[in-house]
Amino acid sequence: MGVLGQSIKRREDPRLITGEAKFLDDIQLAGMAHAAILRSPYAHAKIKSINTDKAKAHPGVIGVFTGKDFMDVNPLPCAWQAGGVKNNANTPRCLEVDRVTHTGMGVAVVVAQDRYIAEDALALIDVEWEPLPVVTDAKKATEAGAPQLHENAPNNIECEWECGDAAATADALQGADVVVKQSIINQRLIPNAMEPRGCAAQYNPASDEYTVWMTSQAPHVMKLLMTAFVFGIAETKIRIISPQVGGGFGAKIYLYPEYVLVTALAKKLGRPIKWNETRRENYIATTHGRDHITDIEIGAKKDGTITGLRVKTYANMGGILSTIAPGIPTTLYGRLLSGPYKIPHIYCHVTNVYTNTAMVDAYRGAGRPEATYVLERAMDWVAEELGMDPADVRRKNFIPSNEFPYAPADNILAGLKYDSGDYDKTLDKALQMLNYAEFREEQQAARKKGKYLGVGFSTYIELCGVAPSAWIGLPGQGWGAGLWESANIRMHLTGKVVVTTGSQSHGQGHETTMAQVVADELGISVDDVIVQHSDTNGTPFGYGSYGSRSGAVGAVAVLRAAQRIKEKAKRLAAHMLEANVQDLIYEDGKVFVKGAPATAKTIQEIALQSAVGYSLPEGMEPFLDETSYYDPPNCTYPFGAHICVVEVDGNTGKTKILRYIACDDVGNVINPMIVDGQVHGGIAQGVAQALYEHGVYDENGTLLSGSMMDYAVPTAAMLPSYETARTVTPSPVNPLGVKGAGETGAIASTPAVVNAVMDALKPFGVKHIDMPLTPEKVWKAMQSNNGGM
Repeated sequence: MGVLGQSIKRREDPRLITGEAKFLDDIQLAGMAHAAILRSPYAHAKIKSINTDKAKAHPGVIGVFTGKDFMDVNPLPCAWQAGGVKNNANTPRCLEVDRVTHTGMGVAVVVAQDRYIAEDALALIDVEWEPLPVVTDAKKATEAGAPQLHENAPNNIECEWECGDAAATADALQGADVVVKQSIINQRLIPNAMEPRGCAAQYNPASDEYTVWMTSQAPHVMKLLMTAFVFGIAETKIRIISPQVGGGFGAKIYLYPEYVLVTALAKKLGRPIKWNETRRENYIATTHGRDHITDIEIGAKKDGTITGLRVKTYANMGGILSTIAPGIPTTLYGRLLSGPYKIPHIYCHVTNVYTNTAMVDAYRGAGRPEATYVLERAMDWVAEELGMDPADVRRKNFIPSNEFPYAPADNILAGLKYDSGDYDKTLDKALQMLNYAEFREEQQAARKKGKYLGVGFSTYIELCGVAPSAWIGLPGQGWGAGLWESANIRMHLTGKVVVTTGSQSHGQGHETTMAQVVADELGISVDDVIVQHSDTNGTPFGYGSYGSRSGAVGAVAVLRAAQRIKEKAKRLAAHMLEANVQDLIYEDGKVFVKGAPATAKTIQEIALQSAVGYSLPEGMEPFLDETSYYDPPNCTYPFGAHICVVEVDGNTGKTKILRYIACDDVGNVINPMIVDGQVHGGIAQGVAQALYEHGVYDENGTLLSGSMMDYAVPTAAMLPSYETARTVTPSPVNPLGVKGAGETGAIASTPAVVNAVMDALKPFGVKHIDMPLTPEKVWKAMQSNNGGM
């Protein structure tokens, strides 16, 4: 049996569980100094003056700098501006010079002998501020009279973007038997990776080169942005290394001001500099996620057939743009609003808005969770309006399995098509696991006893891989580069294989799954394959890991490089066996002439012959060394059905999850255990949004949920056990047939939980409650009995 599809234990885990893994904070360099950053306490203010004299005089302080000391360093770029429209882009500097637009922006830096001295000296810096009016609500920020954050963005609008057919959708809604309208909020979330951000940098004046260590999901992209756009130097002058990264969830994709600042300081001071983010800084200065205000109109016939969907969203960008912020609520949100359903007409209008809050960018799922939440809540509203079962409404509108590849209506996917799907299978399997009919009977009996049970559905699709480059790039969706991926494979004369990849692991298990791909293709032991990543000097250029692209793009690049190794090995074997290559069979790591397996040459023997080069076919170069750059012809589209069962306490409003069922289809699976782990983690984050987490600002732009004392990250005891299952519908897009699994749980779970709570509250006439569904909110809705809050 091949190793693909086997639950091999993660090879990364021994160094993690024994403490041998090296994270950013473990880096120690000779002569290294430490940086601490003074951050704005105001959400919107002018910087009138900064006096650093006392801080400079503090014992142990090496230097104190402000934004005016780095005017030769360009502002950070926004690499993904919304495609096809004018973007009023404003991006941060390494330190702000004249004005701040959200609390937590850096305005000065202290460099000292140790971190504690640097932090102490921050209190000695005197800043004269001129506070300005503040706005934190994205919709209110666009209204007349709202405070203006940027001169080039009238009414605080970063851009206005649309997809679909407005006129056709209006006609479809006009002709519907029922139309349901609802406004919803998809609240702001704060990513909570175990390891906060950090950066260390060293400058070599002899070669005029930098080495920069950073907590990044995309080291090659950081190198490109820093050299070409920020410092204006040759790309060969910076080496980026991502050491072990303790989680990212999207928030470590981006180029942050601190990374640029530390790099510039290393040259300015002529010594290595390190900065580590505190958890407080992480909450106010690292990107947040979601934060949409949305008006929804959905039309249907009396039999439950959806006729049209119209969505208008205000997407909060924060006070300034992060690296890919404008592309998330446009391409990755609006273009996914058909979901698994055959909706004849769709129209989406998105307004990206500046407010005096932290930057908002991709957070696990990145646009897809927001789109799924809109759709799955809307499907429940239609079911309730028509008195139909929510599972039946979904099934009635599923895209039939014989219509793939499928182009969603009104070209909302901009020329791409869903690759494959069989949506009935996942729903059927999930319903069977639940024993749905029996649950409904139990629910009715419980209600008679004053016990409020609810069941919620989420039948979802997502888009993975975010490709091809011609679609996502500047001519299409506005991404400022390509999104192909790379891999190099070298087979040494001992038969050991080294794989280097442009993908970047930060917890997903690349070193295991990619080794499985190579071992399966070459017929060798997984133990003979080493996978290396994270260092721009030791790996081919690649775009990193996000958007569930490491399998559907990165692993396919690895497979193609392995296939090239295999083909070269067959040509050399033909020379060694004095046979025609057409007569050879490659099987289980051996090459032999058809019908004569006893004369086989092992891949190790072939690798040795290739490495020493004593006898090679004419024109063949020595060594088994092949590189692949893979640009997919399409994205991939996983799907599934999640079902949540809850009990709501009638006296307190507290929600308890009784069961959580997830039936996903992610195409072929390389390592089931790793996929299960990804699904479990995603569900935890989605449940957290539904019930617990909320990034809250007051009217002055102060983050009220600025620590784990105030921001409710759930513990394990607050989460259910998961019942998982899969169907397998391979993707025709790539030879592995994989689709992507890293974000499915986060995309599907939030609406499943919310729909379950709303189902439990039906006896109270509650239609909708905005997340998180805290006991207080639920209790108030139950008491008001006025259709929601």
